[in-house]
Amino acid sequence: MTIKILFICSQNKWRSPTAEQIFSENSAVECLSAGLNHDAENPLTPELVSWAEIIFVMERKHKEKLSTNYQAQLLNTRIICLNIKDNYKFMQPELIKLLKSKVTPFLPPI
Repeated sequence: MTIKILFICSQNKWRSPTAEQIFSENSAVECLSAGLNHDAENPLTPELVSWAEIIFVMERKHKEKLSTNYQAQLLNTRIICLNIKDNYKFMQPELIKLLKSKVTPFLPPI
């Protein structure tokens, strides 16, 4: 059985797509990513929020916006704030290391 994980940032350009890519290699999870901004690469939808069992947001402001705009879809969904600022590029080694250290403890063992 896999866990459905959604990674969210603002634009879905660097942080959340990096997380999706690196954790998609884990057979115990299904990963998707989205952005909260309307002009995001992959904008967040109510369907994506409903799909997820765990949602990882990059910043506190993402959690607040998510909780405000998608309250009905968040029933029984765990939201975890990673506190990763928008200081990184896609697949930047420092970002990968940070994501692995913060997300891995919440994942089932492979």
